[in-house]
Amino acid sequence: MIEPTVFVVDDDRGVRNSIRELLISVGLAVETFESAQSFLDIFDATRPGCLVLDIRMAHMSGLALEAKLAEIGAEIPIVFISGHGDIAMAVQAIKRGVVDFVPKPYHAQQLLDAINEALRRDEQQREEALATHGYSERMQLLTSRESEVLDLALQGHSCKVIARELGISHRTVELHRSNLLEKLGIASIAEFLRLKRGNGA
Repeated sequence: MIEPTVFVVDDDRGVRNSIRELLISVGLAVETFESAQSFLDIFDATRPGCLVLDIRMAHMSGLALEAKLAEIGAEIPIVFISGHGDIAMAVQAIKRGVVDFVPKPYHAQQLLDAINEALRRDEQQREEALATHGYSERMQLLTSRESEVLDLALQGHSCKVIARELGISHRTVELHRSNLLEKLGIASIAEFLRLKRGNGA
C-alpha cells in the first residue's frame, strides 16, 4: 500500500519548514509547497494523504484552493491553519467538511492530532470507495435471470413465489439464488441489503 503523504501548502517558508520538521520527527511523509498553484500542478487524487493548508496566501488563497478541489471532485481531507482566521471562518470551514482549523502559532500536538484525523478519514474514504467499486463490479457478474431473482428476493418474496412469478421451477430459483450469493461474495439476502445500504445504492 502507498504510504500516505501530508501535503503542506503555506507561503511562509518558516512555517513550511517547521511543520515539515515536526511531521518528519513522528515518521510521516511530507511534501511542502509555497503556493496553491504549485500544489495543484502536482496533485494526484490517487495518492493517499491529507492537505495542511494556509488560508491566506497570495494569488490563490487556501479557501480558493479548497473550492477548486471541491469543483474537480477531489476528496482529500483538509486541515486549515491561519494566523488571521476568526471563529466564523473556522465554523464555516468545518461545515464544509474541513477536518480541523488550527490557529497560528500552532501547538504541535493539536496540529498532529488534526493531521492524524485527516489521514484516518482519507484511509476510510478510500476503503469505502474500494468497497463501492467492488460492489459495482460484482453486480455486473450477475446474469439477467439472477438479477431478476435478486430483485424479487429483495422485495421479500420466497423462492416459491419467485418461481411462480418467473415461470421457472423452485429448484432453478434456488440454484440462481445460490449462484448470485456466491458471485456477490455474501451469505444471505440480508447481508446484501446491508452491503447495498453501506454503498448508498
